[in-house]
Amino acid sequence: MITFNDIGVGLGKAPLKKAVILLSGGLDSLTCLAKAQADGFSCYPLAFDYSQKHRAELHAAKHIAAHYAAPLKIFTVPALGQLGASALTDDQIDIPDYIGDGDIPVTYVPSRNIIFLAIAYSYAEVIGARDIFIGTSAVDYSGYPDCRPEFIKAFANMANLGTKAGVTGRPFNLHTPLIALSKVQTIALGTELGVDYSMSISCYRANNDGLACGSCDSCVLRKKGFSGAGFPDPTPYIEGVIV
Repeated sequence: MITFNDIGVGLGKAPLKKAVILLSGGLDSLTCLAKAQADGFSCYPLAFDYSQKHRAELHAAKHIAAHYAAPLKIFTVPALGQLGASALTDDQIDIPDYIGDGDIPVTYVPSRNIIFLAIAYSYAEVIGARDIFIGTSAVDYSGYPDCRPEFIKAFANMANLGTKAGVTGRPFNLHTPLIALSKVQTIALGTELGVDYSMSISCYRANNDGLACGSCDSCVLRKKGFSGAGFPDPTPYIEGVIV
């Protein structure tokens, strides 16, 4: 089963089933965690250390998990860093400023969501969870192919065919509550759920103090989201950034 756009359905009424939440420490994954918890799930957030340059997001993930009293698990995926070929992991490639819609940007990490979801499914099977949440969006995003509904649907079908749980009548549910939402709509949803977005870090060039650059893809989309939603942007930026 694949769940798209399950906004506002049964808030607080679902049974306390376990759910694995992919938690990067950014705006979308924070909203996703809050949504899953509001829907009555017992949340098990999962983060990844893949030698990303913006390591401040891991500190944000720890802070967010602690705030929601959810046991965070961090897996190390060194292969993504060793492979390089992405501005987020390769020291030879600079992270660019936002350039708008167009080709898939150099911040694309090859097969990242394929790998992350595979581990999430493994973790879910081990802890007895049947629900997995990922905060991908195919609206205000950088054009990554592994954020599209087509990918999510194909992966969910494949995973239920290739896991013990899936083939023994206990299939997984892959939830993507933000996939058809703009950043404005995501922020509005999170605000309704009481999310404190100052805990999150979205910047690809965030420094060790968690200060955002304000000009990379992720920063610009985030700033546009807060502006469009009419809410103050709580992001801590480096000195001189205009919000």
